[in-house]
Order: sequence, then C-alpha cells, then structure tokens
Amino acid sequence: MRFRFVEEHRSSFPANRWCDVVGVSSRGLRAFRSRPASRRQRSDLITLAHIKEQSRLSLGSYGRPRMTEELKEIGLDVGHRRVGRLMRKNGISVVRTRKHKVTTDSDHKFNIAPNLLDRDFVADAPNQKWAGDISYVWTREGWLYLAVILDLHSRRVIGWAVSNRMKRDLAIRALKMAFAFRSPPKGCIHHTDRGSQYCSHDYQKILRPKGFKVSMSGKGNCYDNAAVETFFKTIKAELIWRRSWQTRRDAELAIFQYINGFYNPRRRHSALGWKSPVAFERKVA
Repeated sequence: MRFRFVEEHRSSFPANRWCDVVGVSSRGLRAFRSRPASRRQRSDLITLAHIKEQSRLSLGSYGRPRMTEELKEIGLDVGHRRVGRLMRKNGISVVRTRKHKVTTDSDHKFNIAPNLLDRDFVADAPNQKWAGDISYVWTREGWLYLAVILDLHSRRVIGWAVSNRMKRDLAIRALKMAFAFRSPPKGCIHHTDRGSQYCSHDYQKILRPKGFKVSMSGKGNCYDNAAVETFFKTIKAELIWRRSWQTRRDAELAIFQYINGFYNPRRRHSALGWKSPVAFERKVA
C-alpha cells in the first residue's frame, strides 16, 4: 500500500523523498515497479478499458449505476463500488449544468382540458399514454425550439420537431411524426401543458377525430408533466449544455443523432429496469 501511495503521488513530490516520509526504501520501490501486476490489477485495467469505452458511447452521461448495468450487460461481473472507485480514480464523471427559459404561453383564450393523467406516468402497454412538451436550445444564430412526444410506457421519443419559432406548427409536426410511427387506438391519453400551441384549434382538431383523451397540466405546475420534463433535463445535461452550438442546423443534427442513435436504442432508464426504451418495448412484445 505504501509503495502504491508513492507511485500515485510521485508527480507532486520526488519519489525518494516520499520513500523517506512513508518509511520504505528506494530499492524496495524499484522492486515494486518491476513486479508483475496482480490478478486484481489486471482485472481493473480490463474493467477500466470497458468503462472508458462505455463512457464514450454514452456521450459521457453514465454515472456509477448505469455504467455498472452496462458492464454487466456485456458480461463483466462487477459491482457498484468497484465501478465507482475506478471512475473516481480516473476522473470519469458526469457534468451537469443548468439554464432556464420559459416556453409555456398559457395566457390565451383557448379551451383548457382537465388533467386526466393526474401524474400517473405508468402505462401497461404502448399507445396508452402519450405526453408532449416544448423546450429550447441556444445557438449563435438564436434560439432553436424542440417539441417532442413520448410514449409513457417506455419513455420512447416517438415524435419530435425543431424550429426557430415556437409556434403551433412546431407541435403539430412532432405530433404528425408520432402518428407516422404509431397507430394509437381510441382512448389513448394525450397529455401536455396548457400552452397555446397545444390548446389551439389546429392542434386539437387533429387529436379529436383520432379518439384521443386530451389531458393538460395544472396552471404553472411542471410536475404534472414530469416525464417529459425529465427527458428535457436528460438531453440538456447529456448533449445540449456540453458544447456551444454555432448554427441551428448543427444542433438539429446532434439532436437527431442523440434521439435515434442513443436515447431510444441505448440509454438505460432506472424506471425501465435499466433497459433502453427500445429494449423495454421488445421485452414486453
């Protein structure tokens, strides 16, 4: 342990001085350096290589729990403590930051639907409960707005659209993508906030003929749409806030890759038993 301590701290102090401080000989240190790595050390090196690769594939977004599940999935018998130790020792961590911009315009005269969802974000099967919302990305060209539709059964993004304006056509395009991807039966709950984009006649006249049960959050209550808020928090922490975006097109391409290349097919969710949305739906099917 003392030799290992000297090796780990030799960059901050000469090794021979550290040997005097901890009470070991320089000859013993040389013997320690030439000694073959132990089985445990070799195992740690292999595990660390996989951790670095999975951190790269997850866009640096996996902390200890998700990383452990990912390593178990590829056949490594590891525990949370060991993974946490290797990540801490090698500076592998998740960076989170925060920004805020109001996107809900509830000062309008459209009709408001009741809150049928009532914060029950669990669905037994696909196409029982959909939820949508709008968020934003800052670029050097100005704001880029992102509208999404999630299937609450698997948290899968089934519809999304971007625009430089936060108008009703943005929400409609995301909805139409969800229709192209899914064929929900009548009675599916469609939940959003009470923003003008979702309360508008144009948006509602698309929902009604398809037999949706329209549900809306209470005024100013973000917890009523917590599942979509969680998605936005995730994509911002794992993608949006990690770099500066020169153009809206750059941000749009990155969002496309994140949703279709990582979030839907790969990202593990604790609420889904550490499975990705696609894998969770496949298991249920």
